[in-house]
Amino acid sequence: MEFVQRMDRALRETYCALPVLPDPLIDIAGARRAMLEMFAVARTGQQPSEAVLTEDRRITGPAGAPEVPIRVYRPRHASGALPALLWIHGGGFTLGLPAQDDLFCEQIVETLGAVVVSVDYRLAPEHPFPAGTQDCYAALAWLLTQAPALGVDTRRIAVGGASAGGGLAAGLALMARDRNEFPLAFQFLLCPCIDDRHVTASSHEVNDDRTWSRAKSLQAWRAYLGERDHGDGLPYAAAARASDLRGLPPTYLMVGGLDLVRDEIVAYGARLIEAGVTTELHVWPGGFHGFELFVPDAPISQAARAGYLNALERALGA
Repeated sequence: MEFVQRMDRALRETYCALPVLPDPLIDIAGARRAMLEMFAVARTGQQPSEAVLTEDRRITGPAGAPEVPIRVYRPRHASGALPALLWIHGGGFTLGLPAQDDLFCEQIVETLGAVVVSVDYRLAPEHPFPAGTQDCYAALAWLLTQAPALGVDTRRIAVGGASAGGGLAAGLALMARDRNEFPLAFQFLLCPCIDDRHVTASSHEVNDDRTWSRAKSLQAWRAYLGERDHGDGLPYAAAARASDLRGLPPTYLMVGGLDLVRDEIVAYGARLIEAGVTTELHVWPGGFHGFELFVPDAPISQAARAGYLNALERALGA
């Protein structure tokens, strides 16, 4: 059956109007502009929240690297120690910036009364792995050390992200476990890109370039990993390659049924459960990659968003 016909009915019209992203390895500037335009269309008619304070900062980066820009979202009126989420935006490791997720992060703040720190990590191909992961780790370190000033409870800090950002968050959780420096309460992974090998059935099923297609994904992974051998560090880039998942924080995984990363996420969820990690996994029939962000008013999108906000609230509740 044709890809669009298998899609949830409420998603089809908007999906068919989505533009094809330029090839990021041929026209990186054009691809970055096009992605921001797509998110701008999705935000049409939605206004920033007056209940949320937003501040841009620059923090100390990894050793020998530039400062890392971050965007901090906080409740305008809050009391007591708050939970926090370190959020990592998506964009195929090559595109995007925190502003694309402003409304999403504001919703987290409003729903949970949480602090959200969104990382403007360095992008490939100019900055291949491990640059982005190192920037995110620097932001996590900043969040932990600045917790008293931010009013954050260090026992209730999560990492999360969508798409490539979810992949970075999964790698960050592995790195935090292995270094044993910063305890995490939760990892919150929305359609995360966690496997560069693309050997699953779902990785061969999606070839429509209005969504995250096989061709686009393979190009992005090549840009992100570069040409050099990363040896033992590769699981921090592609978490599905990790041989041992024990000791990771409780995990939420979400993916659409028509997403090329579906099978790798389902397999990762099963491995987490086998490793004794408390894990919640949702597969939304008829959903494409990032469907709830691009078609926010569709019933399936509202249900998916309510489900993962509820999971985050349960994980980080007092």
